[in-house]
Amino acid sequence: MSASTIPVICYYNGQIVRTKTDVEHEGSETRIVPLKIPIECTFQELIDMIYSKTIIDKRRFNLVLICKYPLRNGNRFQPFQVRDDSSVREMLDLVNTTTIEEIELFIKVVRVKAQLNQCVGGHEDLFVRNHYNVAQFDYGCGPSSGPVPDTGLNADDEDSADEEPNDEYGEDVDDECDGADADVEVDRHASFLRAFNQALENEQILDESSPVAYHLPPTPQFQHVENLDIAVASCWTPWVQPTTGNSSGEFVIGQVFNSKSDLQEAAKIYSIKAHQEYVVVASSKKLLVLRCKKAEECHCPWKLHAMVIKDTSLFVINKYTGPHTCVNPCLNRDHHQLDSQLVSTHIKALIQAQFTLSTAAIQASVMEKWGYQISYKKALDGKHKAIRQLFGDFSQSYTELSRLFLGIDQSNPGGVVVWKTFETNMPNTEIFQRVFWSFKPSIEGFQHCRPVMSIDGTHLYGKYKGKLLIAMGCDGNNQLFPLAFAITEGENTDSWGWFLACIRNHVTQRPGICVISDRHPGIMAAMVDPHLGWATPFAYHRICMRHFASNFMTRFKDKILKNLVCRAALASTERKFKKHMNTIGRINSEALQWLEAVPFQLWALSHDGGRRYGLMTTNISEVFNSVLKGARSLPVTALVQLTFFRLNGYFVARREVGANRLASTEQFTPYVDAQIQGRVVKVGSMEIVLYDHEKGLFHVKSRRGRTHRVTLHEKTCTCVKTLIYGFPCSHIISACQHRCVDFRLFVDRYYTTQSYYDTWAPLFHPIFNEDEWPLYDGTVIVPPESMRRFGSGRPKSTRLHNEMDVREGKTLNRCGLCKQLGHNRRSCKNINQVQ
Repeated sequence: MSASTIPVICYYNGQIVRTKTDVEHEGSETRIVPLKIPIECTFQELIDMIYSKTIIDKRRFNLVLICKYPLRNGNRFQPFQVRDDSSVREMLDLVNTTTIEEIELFIKVVRVKAQLNQCVGGHEDLFVRNHYNVAQFDYGCGPSSGPVPDTGLNADDEDSADEEPNDEYGEDVDDECDGADADVEVDRHASFLRAFNQALENEQILDESSPVAYHLPPTPQFQHVENLDIAVASCWTPWVQPTTGNSSGEFVIGQVFNSKSDLQEAAKIYSIKAHQEYVVVASSKKLLVLRCKKAEECHCPWKLHAMVIKDTSLFVINKYTGPHTCVNPCLNRDHHQLDSQLVSTHIKALIQAQFTLSTAAIQASVMEKWGYQISYKKALDGKHKAIRQLFGDFSQSYTELSRLFLGIDQSNPGGVVVWKTFETNMPNTEIFQRVFWSFKPSIEGFQHCRPVMSIDGTHLYGKYKGKLLIAMGCDGNNQLFPLAFAITEGENTDSWGWFLACIRNHVTQRPGICVISDRHPGIMAAMVDPHLGWATPFAYHRICMRHFASNFMTRFKDKILKNLVCRAALASTERKFKKHMNTIGRINSEALQWLEAVPFQLWALSHDGGRRYGLMTTNISEVFNSVLKGARSLPVTALVQLTFFRLNGYFVARREVGANRLASTEQFTPYVDAQIQGRVVKVGSMEIVLYDHEKGLFHVKSRRGRTHRVTLHEKTCTCVKTLIYGFPCSHIISACQHRCVDFRLFVDRYYTTQSYYDTWAPLFHPIFNEDEWPLYDGTVIVPPESMRRFGSGRPKSTRLHNEMDVREGKTLNRCGLCKQLGHNRRSCKNINQVQ
């Protein structure tokens, strides 16, 4: 090696990857060019040498040079940007000051984008006469596509860093050019460059992005995001280009930003990408001064001084000294400028697309974007800020809820909203307790559903506690039908009675509705209250088999008995039911007594009488609870809007299905068609004997030898399945074929295609813009302090975990002290005996 030259290995046509301990250049088409750089080489000479040795077009591309810089503490490296003569000398000096024999230099190729000296994209056009000597043309990219003028101010002069903004700024902002000819010329160049930059951006988007579809309602809060990557970039970057002021990635004097927050965000992103940190020297409505965090320690000259332009919200950089000359002693896991506010801006589009986004996913997204591992608390704070920015304030949402319902009723009249509030000492103010709502299409469509309703409650996880109560119907295709909702202070006898009374008084007066629920004391009391309209025979109460079996398991802790209870509950005939009950009694007589204490018609299908249409659980309510899971942590206005848009999505999709089946002359829903087809297959193996042709009395023997009596005149069969489900069993179908009777007469009307279409035929209409909503002149409703959730961090789950939450076959914990199953060291009760 010659003493006058330094060997440098250049890598390009790939991607620079930074890990925790190293910097690498990766890519299947990476090219390597060895160079021998003179010791006295300047930055411009190095750039010219690289252009001459590679096939990179100097006119179309700029070069960003990244050196693999070694750290003193161990075999660790970090990127070091070579951007001027001093950094070139520092890079070449590595051969003499370290054990490195060859320098690795990574070359990032950046497409040149022409820019006129006027602001394009996210910035305002600004030509200040007598102050800026604007160059005619410049190439580069930066956080602003704005001008790169010479202000006449000395960037190295720090004496005036704390001065107030000069009153001369902004006086001649409107006088952009002298004369019409200049205006025409500027507009011509601006139009050309806007089209040119837009074409380049579109080309890059088509090459690098792939659309990701999300099913979301058409509203600003629940915006449909076609391409998540583009949405995120446009959200956190208010400029045309995501890099900074020129080809070297630095700010420049004269850059203009829409606001102080835009400038602060640009400074944060610049610092994160440069892996440097700054401190705020001065900050006010008119001034922002930043300097390097290691200015005193490493004598780093980096400093930024910006002022507001008079009578505007624009901020202009009038002094800037850069880049950083300091070197970080080690790699940090987090970055001071990567705060929760920047995180919220970054994930806002992600929250719009999926408001159930987990905190761990936010941490992963930030890690992928900037290479830093932020704390759980910072990610959670960023999520909360993004939610407030998108959906509003939690406290204010209770006040705005009244006007939201007015806006919905304006375009969708006929819905129901019922309030319950407390009076206060403050005039024209009431405290929220409960609100009930149901939309008109749900009220109309429920008349064509089966007379079955499932009710359930679930927790709210926002700033305020509470419960969301929901009522679900079931259509002829065995799909859930959202009927009514309520937000209450909790689940108790009064709240459940109030909720069921609202449904009976304002939603449906159909007699004989079967209500399926868990065994909550409030529900049990409300269903037998004669004043609420849900007592027998006006309605029939049934218990969810899953919750009932869970209660049994909690009491007796026996999986075999639990399975027998489920079999008894699902038995269609009393013979099978008694068989399973006798088995339970032989195993545990106390368990049998516990079951006999609960009326059989509440939980056993064989004693139901066809009221529940074979629906044994509250799954239709549980499913919709999961649909609203993410929304339960949002303000109440967002929750109500989500129910509106979710329901509209159900109605639109299923209305189309119903219309298509009507057009194709399909008589029944797909669910019943599939069930009947499966039963028709069994008919061929059955033996049929006719006893009475007038009553249609048959003796039908199945393939397994079991005989059943069928009476077509009464539409009955001893298997009871026709009564239970509402469509014919295989025995009745066999008898119908024997007598040439149309078995479709035995199908309930709720399963017809016409009923299915009528269920989903009512229309939702778009909500008007908020400024077009009617004015609300009622009392101001505020949330109660008793429902406020105090403390920071993620709200603790208030769900009551029980036996249903235990995964089947899960291995039990074994204590490390007493070696017993079912607990660990921390909860060990035998610790004193072990010691």
